[in-house]
Amino acid sequence: MNVWIINPFDNLPLEGYRPMRFWLMAEAFCRAGHNVVYWTSEFSHANKKKRVLNTECEVPFKLEILETVPYFKNVSLRRFYSHRKLAKTFLKSAQSAINSGRYSPPNLIIASSPPLELVDAAHSIASKVGAKVIVDIMDAWPETFERIVPRFLLWPLRRLAKRNYLRAEAITTVADNYAELARSYGYTKDISRFYHGIILSGDSPLTNQHKPLPSSLFSFPSSHPSKGTVPLRIVYAGNMGRSYDLKTAIEAVEMLGDLVTLDIAGKGDQEASLKAMVNEKGIRGVKFHGYLSNLALSQLLGECDVGLVPMDPKSCVGIPYKFADYVKNSLAIVSSLGGESAELLSKYGAGESYDYGNSSSLVSSIKAIMPRITAMCQASSKLVEENFDATKIYDLYVKYATKLCAR
Repeated sequence: MNVWIINPFDNLPLEGYRPMRFWLMAEAFCRAGHNVVYWTSEFSHANKKKRVLNTECEVPFKLEILETVPYFKNVSLRRFYSHRKLAKTFLKSAQSAINSGRYSPPNLIIASSPPLELVDAAHSIASKVGAKVIVDIMDAWPETFERIVPRFLLWPLRRLAKRNYLRAEAITTVADNYAELARSYGYTKDISRFYHGIILSGDSPLTNQHKPLPSSLFSFPSSHPSKGTVPLRIVYAGNMGRSYDLKTAIEAVEMLGDLVTLDIAGKGDQEASLKAMVNEKGIRGVKFHGYLSNLALSQLLGECDVGLVPMDPKSCVGIPYKFADYVKNSLAIVSSLGGESAELLSKYGAGESYDYGNSSSLVSSIKAIMPRITAMCQASSKLVEENFDATKIYDLYVKYATKLCAR
C-alpha cells in the first residue's frame, strides 16, 4: 500500500530531536512493508526558522520538504497565510510527483489537523486518485482560538473544519475529547484514539546517528538527585506561548524559596518577559535553557523530579506531547489541565492537578507531591508503559489503517 503522511509541525530526528508522532507512524508503516512518503514543511514551528537537517542520516521512507513562508507568532494572520501557502505548494508538488511517475498515487493519506488548509489539500489529491483519507486530530481548530478571537470571526475556519471532517474515511485522535469535537460537526463514521507515543527502550536508531553536542554547551549537575531531596527540581519543556502560564510557575517558585528549582526548556513569545520578571524580582532557582536537542533535553529531564504542564484548560488540549516526555523519564507531573490528563494522573497516582493561573494552588500541589515523590515517579513509569509505548501504539495504528483500506 502507498501511504502518504502529512504534518508540518512535528520536530524531526534529522534536526536532532526525538522522533514524534508522524515520524513514528511512518516508521511503523515501513515495518509493515508499506511504501511511505512523509510530507512536511521546511519551516520549524518550534524554532520559528528554517529547518537545519542532518542529510547524512538514512531515512526508511521518502521525505518531502515543502517550501512556505515563515511566521513568528503562533497566533497571527501571517501563520494562516503560511499554512495556505504550504497547502498550495503541497498540491502542486504532489500532483507533479504523481504525473511524473516519481511517486505512485497514494492508496491512503493521513493528514494531521491542524493545519486545516493542508487537510483540505489532502482531500483534493485523494479525490483525484481514489485514495482514502484519515484525518488525525492533533488540536481543536478553530476552537482553541476562541480565547483570543471573537467566535463569529472564526466561521470560515469552522466551515473548513466541518468539510474536512465530513469527507474523511475515518478520524483518529490523540485524545478522547477530539472525538467529541468531530461528532459535534456531524461526523458519524469511525473515530479511534491513539495517544502520542514515545520510544521507551532507548532512542530511535536514527536519532542516535547524530553526533553528540559538546558538553560545554550545557551546565547540568553531574548526577541525578535522589528523589525526595530538597530542592525539588521542576522542569517545563515546551513552547512559551500564550497558552502556557509560566508566570504563575515562577511566582510559585518565589513563594517556595529554596524548596524548589525550575528549569525551562523552550522558546516562545513570553521568553523575554519571563526573564525580565525573574531578573527584576531577583528570583533564584529559575533557569532558562532555550530550545534543546533530543540529547540535551533527555539529559535535563533525567535530572529532574517533576514535570510541569501549565496549560490553559480552555486551550482544548487533551494529552500534550510533553506528557509522554515527562513520564518516560519517570517524572511526577503537576498539571493545570483537566479531562484526560487529570484522569490519568489520578488513576495512576502519578502527580497532582492545580488551578490554572493560581500560584497558591500550584504551591499546594507541589507541597503535596514532595512527601510522595518516590511513589509518584514509580507510578509515572507504569503510566508510560501502559499508555505511551510508541511501538505498540503505531503498530496498532497501522493495523487499523490497513483494515480500513481493505473495506
